[in-house]
Amino acid sequence: MKRTAAIILILLCTTLSVFATDVFTGDVIDYDSALTVASLSQLNCPSAVLCDLDSGKVLYELNADEKRAPASVTKIMTMLLVLEACDSGAISLQDTVTAGEHACSMGGSQVFLEPGEQMTVLEMFKCVSIASANDAAVALAEHVSGSEELFVEKMNSRARELGMVNTQFKNACGLDTEGHYTTARDIAIMSAALARHSQAFAFTTTWMDSIRNGEFVLTNTNKLIRSYKGITGLKTGSTGDAGFCISATAEKNGMRLCAVVMGAETSKIRFECATALLNLGFANYESVDPLGGLTLPEIGVKGGKNETLSLITGEHSHIIIEKGTGDSLVISAEYPQEIKAPVTAGAELGHVTVSQNGETILTVPILAAHDVEKLGFFGAFCRMLARLSLY
Repeated sequence: MKRTAAIILILLCTTLSVFATDVFTGDVIDYDSALTVASLSQLNCPSAVLCDLDSGKVLYELNADEKRAPASVTKIMTMLLVLEACDSGAISLQDTVTAGEHACSMGGSQVFLEPGEQMTVLEMFKCVSIASANDAAVALAEHVSGSEELFVEKMNSRARELGMVNTQFKNACGLDTEGHYTTARDIAIMSAALARHSQAFAFTTTWMDSIRNGEFVLTNTNKLIRSYKGITGLKTGSTGDAGFCISATAEKNGMRLCAVVMGAETSKIRFECATALLNLGFANYESVDPLGGLTLPEIGVKGGKNETLSLITGEHSHIIIEKGTGDSLVISAEYPQEIKAPVTAGAELGHVTVSQNGETILTVPILAAHDVEKLGFFGAFCRMLARLSLY
């Protein structure tokens, strides 16, 4: 009876949400409006950050280190730990999760799990990603760590590892709890960590789905999925203490941005602020590979079977720069002109630095492209004779 009534209520609320005044229902938004940082001087929220997901570069910030309640944006860390547990082999997406009494007691947004009800990790993850289900989030936490308390310890430990210096989690779902806080900057950091797992986007970009053989409809809480071109996620949240929050991620032309908004007064304002931030990023910045056309010269090898060694640059990501400023990039390389054998492929021999306006924005190692074995006595003797014959 509880579930039947809940399903009717959810379906009714989904229908009525089309007419709700705080639901963002704008047209598909283009990127090309000429926004500047000055355009955001009246950004209607108390705290925000815009950053590049791949490099972590902050493009705009407003009270980014102010500690605030994050509501269900908390679930970004929950989702991250679930996917990392899958990667490590500790759990599987096909594992069966049994809902316990504690998980089923969660209020707020939920899928109304019954004690003893079973779903796979994948199904529970879908409930968290799409519908922001508190009960599913706690059920996953208990499955990963045995209890929500132990899982919260993992959340805080992982936050410290990621460099989230102004965060303290008290639960796995984001319900208002004293001492449960984070910042816009820290949310951006954990969003970037989650964004490294491509499977996370399978559901954060899904508008509607269902569970229980289609009996229970899931509708995504992130309305930007239907209105913002290139949106990829990531998580919304709202409570009395937190106001309306969002970590909105989007991609265009190889650039992946994250706009974090905290403490907005309404859902509509939350989405408008996130839209303004993303528009600012895509209108004014671009992703470039400054080393794409770089060719490094060969260097000499003393006492090696090969007398020269080819050099390559190590792996590196694209950088984010203001549009039209590529000509001001300065590339400098430091490496030896000669090296003693033996040399192992991949050995670090120097570095390339990319700077702009006197600020270093990228440092990439210079590596040996191949092995060079040491030349033995007989080989050295033959080489000497060959050189003498030239005279």
